[in-house]
Amino acid sequence: MLYDVIIQSSEAGQTLVEWIELAAMAIEILAVLIIVVSIFFGMGEYAYRRLRGVGEVDPYRALKGRLGRSMLLGLEILVAADIVRTVALEATLESVAILGLLVLIRTFLSWALAVETEGRWPWQAAARAEQNAERDEQ
Repeated sequence: MLYDVIIQSSEAGQTLVEWIELAAMAIEILAVLIIVVSIFFGMGEYAYRRLRGVGEVDPYRALKGRLGRSMLLGLEILVAADIVRTVALEATLESVAILGLLVLIRTFLSWALAVETEGRWPWQAAARAEQNAERDEQ
């Protein structure tokens, strides 16, 4: 929709669309790099701690937490790339529906990773803080 209007309007519009596509691709590459680099770094650190016997009491749990947090960050950045691509380039009903489905899937994955790494649902921390505040008031 907007994509067609911009492309048909001028050469500058085509250049703008190309830059937006490149920006979305760069954001996706950044997300993948964050995930891949953190996996290699985390595995290297895990191996070092296991061989040397230094650091946390449970290096596996620390590795799991680090990898989970980096995957969550990567997923959030991938969602940002999808939003840029969909809103700026392909704002059709079908592309918005696909974006919504992707966001739902990634939200579910984020929740699953949060439960796996932290042992609680993401919204439970806020509920506990409210309960503690209510207890302090009484």
